Amino acid sequence: MADFNILLIDDEPAQIIAIKAFLSRRNYKVLSANSGPEGLSIVREGNIDLVFTDFRMPEMNGLEVVQAVKEINPQLPVVVITAFSDTEDAVRVMKEGAFDYLPKPVNLDELEALVKKAKELNYLVSENKLLKEQLRDKYKFDTIISQSGEMEEVLNTAGRVAKSKATVLIRGESGTGKELIAKAIHFGSDRNQKAMVTVNCAALSENLLESELFGHEKGSFTGATSQRIGRFEQANGGTLFIDEIGDIALQTQVKLLRALQFGEFERVGGSHTIKTDVRVIAATNRNLEEMIKEGSFREDLFYRINVVTIGLPPLRERKTDIPILIRHFLDKYANENHKTISGLSKEAQDYLMRHNFPGNVRELENLIERAVVMAREEIITTSDLPSGLSVKTENGVLDPYDFSTPYTEKVAEFERTMIGKALELKHGNQSQTANLLGISERHLRSRMQKLEIVNTQRLS
Repeated sequence: MADFNILLIDDEPAQIIAIKAFLSRRNYKVLSANSGPEGLSIVREGNIDLVFTDFRMPEMNGLEVVQAVKEINPQLPVVVITAFSDTEDAVRVMKEGAFDYLPKPVNLDELEALVKKAKELNYLVSENKLLKEQLRDKYKFDTIISQSGEMEEVLNTAGRVAKSKATVLIRGESGTGKELIAKAIHFGSDRNQKAMVTVNCAALSENLLESELFGHEKGSFTGATSQRIGRFEQANGGTLFIDEIGDIALQTQVKLLRALQFGEFERVGGSHTIKTDVRVIAATNRNLEEMIKEGSFREDLFYRINVVTIGLPPLRERKTDIPILIRHFLDKYANENHKTISGLSKEAQDYLMRHNFPGNVRELENLIERAVVMAREEIITTSDLPSGLSVKTENGVLDPYDFSTPYTEKVAEFERTMIGKALELKHGNQSQTANLLGISERHLRSRMQKLEIVNTQRLS
């Protein structure tokens, strides 16, 4: 208990002596001050966990002490000691942010109970701060696993928008990591001390979603047995992540648009307007422009959420990220399952590199977790991976990560494709084609002859 420091502010020495003696016997460290200004000087040193202050003092009353302490440290609890006749004053200081108040004469059991309550609060605040720091570290931009140019562009945009108040729309297929980017934006923003609240629109019916977003009043519908606070209120001062926003019904879209435009809404079944300060990040895997044409998504809502757009590329378009993602997931799940896994065999890695990954990063993570669990040796082989993954890309022979085709054949096919495309662009004119490719016309004819390329453009 010695690390919990209590400050007593009172102009009556007898009361200080009595309370100090009581708390000291319980191993609390107790400091004292005879006036508000003297007490505030001690608070500014920053080593106080709880303040007890008398209300009636000549230089500075309890209300002024509470206000001044809150300016120095908003988290520091202050208990005001007041006479029975000053109950109205006690109510006033509670409104100003006092932790609690004690009537005179002070009941020492009640005083000790308040100290224990403040200790619990102090512990919870410290734990909350630690958890937030851990989350911030976990979701920093530089902790996102990538090395591809495509993802570098995504992270650059997300980093630049993080400090702003702009609404962000994250677009990408399922499993590409939209929520991960949203969390990085939140923890990189000035709102990172407040909550990031998430709602998945695809998982809720229309009625439930409206209640989830805006809350509801008691009795507003069958089953509404009590008032419920919605996600907008929960996220006040922080960030609201609306996942799969394309799944919101039109009626709810109207209410959402108003909340975004004016920062206000009413709970379901309520008439009282609630104001909130929320930064919205939305995400979708749907084509909102097509939905607008079909009349299933409001154009004005689209422009409201589409202030800054971040497009996440599918994993098949950033295959250079696959090896380092594999390494990351191997380390993660080997540690979780207390296994020693040193890596993948060349065949297993090639097998994964040829896969299209329709489920994107989430699918890759699931595959690696399964492989780690199933592996009998330190090296994961193709036998540890599910069969049927070898889905080639449309131009598999041109895919540098598709090793099913020999090197010389892949290079030749790439050259055929490049020369054929250049001939098509120049309508079969070999002189212009050679200039486009940066080679001589003689060299072009030689390569066409060796690769058996027929100039169909010229023949037509």
